[in-house]
Amino acid sequence: MERVFVDTDVCIDLLSGRKPFNIFAERLFSLAEKGQIEICISALSISNIHYVLQAQYHAKEPTLLIAQFRTIVTVLAVNDKIIDRPIASLFTDFEDAIQYNTAIENNLKILITRNIKDYKQAIIQVVTPEAYLA
Repeated sequence: MERVFVDTDVCIDLLSGRKPFNIFAERLFSLAEKGQIEICISALSISNIHYVLQAQYHAKEPTLLIAQFRTIVTVLAVNDKIIDRPIASLFTDFEDAIQYNTAIENNLKILITRNIKDYKQAIIQVVTPEAYLA
């Protein structure tokens, strides 16, 4: 089974119903529900998702949404090594650098995001949900 790393923005697309991006997120995560791929996310994503769902989308039960979401993803730890790499990197977005280094540390070869431009220095494949599904 293929393992992929999914960035926070795609997770928020799914859980918030953010149109039109939610369509591709729903298709992507349905592959995980069917056991066709393993979707990995960073532990950092969980707090970011909760915050955005509550603050921007006024979700009534963001913790419940995350609990349900948690059943279809593998949450990867963020350790000191993963935090130290972005400090020394040329990434302009620190949070994206943490996401990227979480994927690298866990030997993942594909990172799925809508924010391709911040991963120009990537040595792994970085694709949009649409491109991955194609």
